[in-house]
Amino acid sequence: MPRTSDARERLVRSAARLFLTRSYQSVGVEELCSAADVRRGSFYHFFPGKSDLAKAVVDHHAAALWARLDEAAAGTAAAPGDAMDAAAQLHAMADAVGEIQAGFEARFGRVVGCPFGNLAAELATTDDVLREHLATVFAEWERRLAVLCRVAADQGVLRDGADPGLLATILVAQFQGMILLAKTGRSDASQIPRALHQVIAANLREGP
Repeated sequence: MPRTSDARERLVRSAARLFLTRSYQSVGVEELCSAADVRRGSFYHFFPGKSDLAKAVVDHHAAALWARLDEAAAGTAAAPGDAMDAAAQLHAMADAVGEIQAGFEARFGRVVGCPFGNLAAELATTDDVLREHLATVFAEWERRLAVLCRVAADQGVLRDGADPGLLATILVAQFQGMILLAKTGRSDASQIPRALHQVIAANLREGP
């Protein structure tokens, strides 16, 4: 019998899967409870409503994304204590996003989209609380990229005239756009990092 102590985690993980492969609106509380093997009363013990569960799902996916991006950035250092190679880290972030989408594709048999982009497209005009919660994730994603873009500028590898903050916004938009095109069947997950690398390279100096 499932442990009550991990009921909240089972709800979040089940919702993360169902919202990603179906949609937020198409999945009801009863189905969520059944998928998680949790009683309805337990659902409302942890979450006042489905929107609150969706916020927890966003946090779940965000934590996984930040961990993957941090791991990718750490993998670019030749040795501990080396100076940050901002250009390499930008490319590593593109690879990390591609790996996440490839993992979804392998697991579900198709590109299912970005967890944040999917919910934003579905709920941004109907749920202001969830929209604001999603906005914080996109803002943090942009902030992380902007830090790298500013370091790249300081290192002299960013193209002349490129605005680090604007470039970070463009990169997030590019990530979302490529994932959306792949989701509609225009390409597979392997095409996502290829396009991102091209955009990043176009904003970096070609040589010394």
